[in-house]
Amino acid sequence: MAAVSDPVELDASLGTARPEPPPTRFHWVHGANIRVDHSGTRATRVESFAHGVCFSREPLAPGQVFLVEIEEKERGWCGHLRLGLTALDPTSLAAVPEFSLPDLVSLGHTWVFAITRHHNRVPRDGRPEAEAVAPSRPAALLVEPYLCIEQFRIPRDRLVGRSRPGLYSHLLDQLYELNVLPPTARRSRLGVLFCPRPDGTADMHIIINGEDMGPSARGLPATQPLYAVVDVFASTKSVRLVQLEYGLPSLQTLCRLVIQRSVVHRLAIDGLHLPKGLKDFCKYE
Repeated sequence: MAAVSDPVELDASLGTARPEPPPTRFHWVHGANIRVDHSGTRATRVESFAHGVCFSREPLAPGQVFLVEIEEKERGWCGHLRLGLTALDPTSLAAVPEFSLPDLVSLGHTWVFAITRHHNRVPRDGRPEAEAVAPSRPAALLVEPYLCIEQFRIPRDRLVGRSRPGLYSHLLDQLYELNVLPPTARRSRLGVLFCPRPDGTADMHIIINGEDMGPSARGLPATQPLYAVVDVFASTKSVRLVQLEYGLPSLQTLCRLVIQRSVVHRLAIDGLHLPKGLKDFCKYE
């Protein structure tokens, strides 16, 4: 059962916990081929392979993760989802660029990367380039309830992708937990956040299935509003937002964790004497 005694310290330097940030939503400004559902939590590219750039509806708070799950893939295209941050207000754009790379980035104040495991980490000044490699996977990846990124602690549970319920879902879930699947596999979860530094800049981090890939960019303007950028590009067709709990886990979440750890695989949840809503929450979330 996940530890629940300590809230996430979202401002460790001040010794205070930041208020729970609002739920993440997609902005109504987006690429021409994107359709956002009525809840603002699902974005689908309806044609072609481009014009799939999306933004967060609100600027992110420090340490807040804009987390998406890849729901649908489309064969026949070369390339995958792209993720990052921008200091540009989406409503200020005369037109949303066709591509995040290089079009949106070329407008300036934008940091976007194609999702892979080992290309994004950047060194600090004065460190040898050889040290700027993807961080090794910690031994506690599967047991540590929090992911620690610089001064922030983020509950790990919902950061990790999960397979669809089935006979072998318990085996497939382990592959997501170990982060050995391709980072843009269906149902992988990918997130972006920024961490302020004492000099007024910020580091951008990308998370793949609960694993921090290290700082992807440095020197971001921490004093300016920073919006998340998700480019639903090429073989990535549809993504949905996943909400995180930054403070104490809800009773519903704690129940789900206990139930999931008490069954061999999620199909067994159907046989439990539980309300249907709780069963669905345990199987699919």
